[in-house]
Amino acid sequence: MSTQSYSNPNSSVNNYGMNSTQNGGGAAGIAAPCQNGPGQTYPAMYPAPSYHSSLPAAYPTVSGHSASPAGKTPVSSTGYSGNYYQNSSGPSPCPAPPPRTHQYSTSNAPGQSFQQTAPYTMPAGYYRQTSSHPSQGQTQPQPQQLQPSLVPASSVNNLCAPLYPIVSYPSAPGSSQYGTLRSSQTAAEQLPVSTVMPPTQSSLQQYSQGIGTTPTPAHPGYGAPPLSQTATVNGQSNAVQQHYDQNLHNPMSHHYSAAPPSSQGPDKERPPSGTPGTSVHSSPRHHPGLLYGDRGVNNAVSSAAGDHSSSSSDHEEEDEEDEEAGGDSSSTTTGSASPVPNSYESLEGGGYSDLAAPPTSVPAKQAPPFGYNYPTMHPGYQQNPAPRPDSSPSQGGYNPPGYQPYSQPFPSLSELSSVLGGLGGVPELEVESLRPVNLLQERNILPPKRTPPPEPNLSSDLRKVNCSPDTFRCTLTNIPQTQALLNKARLPLGLLLHPFRDLTQLPVITSNTIVRCRSCRTYINPFVSFLDQRRWKCNLCYRVNDVPDEFMYNPVTRSYGEPHKRPEVQNSTVEFIASSDYMLRPPQPAVYLFVLDVSHNAVESGYLNVFCQSFLDNLEKLPGDTRTRIGFVTFDSTVHFYNLQEGLSQPQMLVVSDIDDVFIPTHDNLLVNLKESKELVKDLLNALPGMFMHTRETQSALGPALQAAYKLMCPTGGRVSVFQTQLPTLGAGLLQSREDPNLRSSTKNVQHLGPATDFYKKLALECSGQQIGVDLFLLSSQYSDLASLACVSKYSAGSVFYYPSFHHVHNTAQSQKFQKDLQRYLTRKIGFEAVMRIRCTKGLSIHTFHGNFFVRSTDLLSLANVNPDSGFAVQMSIEESLADTSLACFQAALLYTSSKGKRRIRVHTLCLPVVSQLSEVFAGADIQAITCLLANMAIDRSISSSLSDARDALVNAVVDCLTAYRANGSNIQPSGLITPAALRLFPLYVLALLKQKALRTGTSTRLDERVFSMCELKSQPLYQIMRMVHPDLYRIDNMTEQAALHLNDSVIPQPPLLQLTAEKLTREGAFLMDCGSVMYLWLGKCCNETFIRDVLGYPNYASLPSNMTEIPELQTMYSERTRAFISWLLESRTFHPAFHVVKDDGSAKTSFFQHLVEDRTESAFSYYEFLLHVQQQMSK
Repeated sequence: MSTQSYSNPNSSVNNYGMNSTQNGGGAAGIAAPCQNGPGQTYPAMYPAPSYHSSLPAAYPTVSGHSASPAGKTPVSSTGYSGNYYQNSSGPSPCPAPPPRTHQYSTSNAPGQSFQQTAPYTMPAGYYRQTSSHPSQGQTQPQPQQLQPSLVPASSVNNLCAPLYPIVSYPSAPGSSQYGTLRSSQTAAEQLPVSTVMPPTQSSLQQYSQGIGTTPTPAHPGYGAPPLSQTATVNGQSNAVQQHYDQNLHNPMSHHYSAAPPSSQGPDKERPPSGTPGTSVHSSPRHHPGLLYGDRGVNNAVSSAAGDHSSSSSDHEEEDEEDEEAGGDSSSTTTGSASPVPNSYESLEGGGYSDLAAPPTSVPAKQAPPFGYNYPTMHPGYQQNPAPRPDSSPSQGGYNPPGYQPYSQPFPSLSELSSVLGGLGGVPELEVESLRPVNLLQERNILPPKRTPPPEPNLSSDLRKVNCSPDTFRCTLTNIPQTQALLNKARLPLGLLLHPFRDLTQLPVITSNTIVRCRSCRTYINPFVSFLDQRRWKCNLCYRVNDVPDEFMYNPVTRSYGEPHKRPEVQNSTVEFIASSDYMLRPPQPAVYLFVLDVSHNAVESGYLNVFCQSFLDNLEKLPGDTRTRIGFVTFDSTVHFYNLQEGLSQPQMLVVSDIDDVFIPTHDNLLVNLKESKELVKDLLNALPGMFMHTRETQSALGPALQAAYKLMCPTGGRVSVFQTQLPTLGAGLLQSREDPNLRSSTKNVQHLGPATDFYKKLALECSGQQIGVDLFLLSSQYSDLASLACVSKYSAGSVFYYPSFHHVHNTAQSQKFQKDLQRYLTRKIGFEAVMRIRCTKGLSIHTFHGNFFVRSTDLLSLANVNPDSGFAVQMSIEESLADTSLACFQAALLYTSSKGKRRIRVHTLCLPVVSQLSEVFAGADIQAITCLLANMAIDRSISSSLSDARDALVNAVVDCLTAYRANGSNIQPSGLITPAALRLFPLYVLALLKQKALRTGTSTRLDERVFSMCELKSQPLYQIMRMVHPDLYRIDNMTEQAALHLNDSVIPQPPLLQLTAEKLTREGAFLMDCGSVMYLWLGKCCNETFIRDVLGYPNYASLPSNMTEIPELQTMYSERTRAFISWLLESRTFHPAFHVVKDDGSAKTSFFQHLVEDRTESAFSYYEFLLHVQQQMSK
């Protein structure tokens, strides 16, 4: 970096110099920062309709004196962070400066009664609910109380960026004039200055007060997180290192991983692999509640577990930066005299000062504005507003022939409406999303098909290149300009990511130069601005960077001088082949270790037969190359290793009986080259089921087996797959049964959702430090304390699979699912030694992560393994006003080692508009993304606080949002339950979430099943979570070709979605319910015999077996249509669901009816009752 004032290499949270003055106000006499993009003087994107009057200039966030509804969660004296939606008994002025910690309250909401009768009733007689509850007495008014609540994540636009086929784009020929030329920018190494941040409180839902200026009084619970707060992940907080720039011009500037230039050589300070870095980690702390306003780090660890890896992701916080920074400047040039970073943080994040003088055309700025880290720019850009990323180059800028920059901001809604005269189009659809809907009157709000995510109001050019919503979604497709505006909407701001998902097309770029911003280390992307042929402006921190010479060459057209046509600037999802600058050690081979339970319980279940046969079928498809290594460990009361050395006639078993001090009997030939020892591996898989067929060992030494696996895998890292069938009973990590079936009926508290011991978490952190990911397969018919066992996967970036009541004969549905899951698991793509960093526009910050990983720093996720079936969620806040830009951008960079041993960087960039009107925020709400983020927050809250607290907070999330909408609309009728059309499904989705296994109450949910559901909600991508929360219901016995899809000579019927209520079921019909991980085909007693015969192969209803788990392939029209439709539902599914044919008089129908979320079920409201409950809470 050319000057210290702009050093901000690693900040994905974008703390670019927080002002010492409150709310970002500069000190007297300090010039205001230059504006990024023209001022937003044009009309609002969405008109303020009659039902949405414009807000007063100083409209308060929440009236400080308004009475809080009674009946909500009572005030607690505990020190949770503020609830996401909470009321205050009095006004609270903007804090100056923010407090070090926040004390907020949570509470439990008592049940409410209803005096009204539903206008529609449950079906009589045959389809009446299996259980009913007497009406509750009317509750008495209660004193004003604070309330917990949750906030969801966001979604992105629907359009996928146009992607090139998976092809490598070569760099310019080295011998040509466009060959590997050095950038004019060089850098020197910087040594980070670490600071320990004290832990903070966490809460389920809490807004953070923005740092930017705002005239609105801050409401308690919405304060900005202190600069010293920790990051939280999955509801836990930890002291995490922060690095601050030693900025002479602005001592208050706040940065990460940056330091003054060092005079030492680039290679002198690089520590040996495995040496702990200078960062300081304190032991993790567990806090109650779900944090929304403070920084959060899931899987925080102590220094002992933090930095012992010697892999290319060893200092993973730096390796993720490695993926970004590779070297010295905005470009990474292989073979150049770049300083060698000493850790992954420096690799990915950069953070090197510029040794060279600034270009003569860009003289250094005089006295930069206090509190702003704007880069040195041309004098012309200091006097006039800087162009936005989507604006045309400034006067005199370079406009190559045929290049059409985004010269004008996309017209606002009112502008388009006036121009088009009210004609149809995207703007009118946006207006439709603001149409008031009375939920008590409009019953049929469910669309006939799954609705796509809302489209951001961007220009057509930007929409074409924006990131696919399947990969990157935001809870709000219109980003509020300030935190105060976000607080008024009472909606959460967050991201949902599916960063490593399978793609049919992906531009793979092989280049000597990876172009990145020299300040924030953002990768060049479609939303940067080219000021001329030699300069581009970062769309996250607005720094002006040089265009490297090599970037002038276009590998697609093989032309020179058109940097804006490079693949990196034409695609929002790209993958780079990383150079050696992004490695701390050579990429390791793919290493797989399988740890198998062979106790009597395991052998009795028959899982070994299924595992060994599936492994044999897929052995040739295991990802890897000629270096791939494999090993096996089995255990019961002892631990068994297997010598698979090439040349042996058969595998040799080595038994270690000392489980109190387990050791590796030999370090040779326990992990062998798969290609060289393939025949021995096959012999072992064929022999394993019979070797333990007559075992009498009933004990399980899982802990010692995992310790042995860790020691075996330490040198290389890799993937450990653990198969367990019972509660561990011997050695380290032994567990006792904690489930009491008599306590399941408790409606207030569900005990033992957290781990009973920290053994598995500590082991997972050690594995993460050595790049070892642990995946857990639990196949058990009894309680196995999944809450404790799951930690070994949660903190090592692994996956959890659970098969309750597994038996290869008596439970064929689970057996078939296990076999199909294994096929996917063994053959899916995998990334090793991975790290991921998320960056966002200056003014936005990330404070909480959700998923399976370990957080190395405030914005860097360590992923020992990464797979295409895992999702992540992020909570965000607005720290500074976004008034100086019209676009907000987010970028996720994933650095990993492929199974072929190649270091790669996958980059996703999302662009969304910034809005200043509350109506625009509501119109851009992505309700599915919001629901998924709320689910993650509720899971954290239920573990750290209580299940009832989490449930109350979910209800309050709906109450607060609808209250905010009503309070800020001019013509909203006081009667009824009014919501904007964009949020009309919000109450339904929250009710469905309350009835999900993870969060429901009642006696029907086993503890392990509840915990597994929580694990799924925390680690699955959005589309899978939504099917779990709100399943899809179709009637399939009367499907026709009307409106059918015609794909590849196949006719795929498209039956409409039905509401999840027994009212939609008929005795004559057949109904398919898709719940994500399970499918039900429900048949009425009087179902058409033609359908039963032609689809299921039985003559009539009475002849159907009660345990049918698949549909036979019959050569009939009905069968072909049905199978085509189900196959179409499954084609985008990675793991096939278990399939159950449910007869109306069968015992399995209880499971089916539990998914009818609109009906009253065990201790839960019906949908209409829930609406009345919400209305009652709003009126208090």
